[in-house]
Amino acid sequence: MSLSPVGLLNFASPKDRRSRRLASGLSYGERPKQQLDVYGPRTATGPAPVVVYLYGGAWNEGDRRDFAFVGRWLAGLGYLVIVPDYRVLPEVEYPVFLEDCAAAVRWGLQHAAEYGGDPTRLALAGHSAGAYNAVMLALEPAYGVAGTIAAVLGLSGPYDFHPFDVPISIRTFSGAADPLLTQPVNLVTTAAPPMFLASGDDDTVVGPHNTVALARRLRQQGVAVIERHFPGFTHPSTLLELGSLLSRRSSLAGEVSDFLARTLRLAPRHRDAMIGAGEEGAGR
Repeated sequence: MSLSPVGLLNFASPKDRRSRRLASGLSYGERPKQQLDVYGPRTATGPAPVVVYLYGGAWNEGDRRDFAFVGRWLAGLGYLVIVPDYRVLPEVEYPVFLEDCAAAVRWGLQHAAEYGGDPTRLALAGHSAGAYNAVMLALEPAYGVAGTIAAVLGLSGPYDFHPFDVPISIRTFSGAADPLLTQPVNLVTTAAPPMFLASGDDDTVVGPHNTVALARRLRQQGVAVIERHFPGFTHPSTLLELGSLLSRRSSLAGEVSDFLARTLRLAPRHRDAMIGAGEEGAGR
C-alpha cells in the first residue's frame, strides 16, 4: 500500500459500488513500469465507452494503484476505465513518458473489447502532468493515437509554460529539439477533439492561465471546449472532486459526467445514473 498522500486518500475513499476492478497489473510493454489496471461497470447492457485516465505527478512520480478511486468512480458511471503507469524521471525524459502513454492507449484500442469496452468511443482524462499527457496525445499526430480520441478531460493541466522557469520543467523539457513543440497551445488544429478543461483559481502549482490559453486557442480553431474555473480551488482540488471521500464542493463531478456522456454517447441507462451524480455534486 502506498504511503503517499494520494495513496492514503485512495485507501480511505469508499469505492463506487456500481463498479469493479476487472484486471490488475496487465503489461502493455516490456518495462516494469508499463503496466495498467482495468475497471468497469458491475453490470452492463452493452459495450461501454472507454476512458484512459493518466495520473499526474510532475513527470517524476506516480502509481496507478493510488488512483483506483478515480477509476472506480468513472466505471460506476458506465465506462471501461484504463489506468496505466508510465515511466517518469529520472528513468526517462520527454518525450518517452508520452510514448508510454500512447502505448497504453493503443493497448486499450486493441484489448478494450475483451473487457466489455467499445474502443470506437474513447476519451483521455488526466490531472496536472497527466492532463498535459492527455492533451498532447490528442493534439500531436506523431504519437499515433490522436485520430482515435473522441474527447479529452483536462484537470489543472500545464499547457502553456514556455519559457521553462521552474526546476521540474527545465529538467523535463530543456532537452527537446524544439521547446515550442512541447507546448499544447502550439499544436492546436481544427482536428482537435472536444475538450473539457477545468482549473482552480487558487492553484499556485499550475496557474489557471494554462487553461485559459488552451481554451482560447481551441475556440480560435473552432473546436468545442468547455472552460471552467473554480474559486477557492487549489491544485489538487479538481482531482479530489472525483470519487474521493472528500465532500464535493462544486458542480465539477456532474459537469464531467455530462461532458463524457455526451461526447462518448453513453447509453441511456447509464445517463440516468450520471444525472443523479450530477445533482449530488452541484454546488455552484
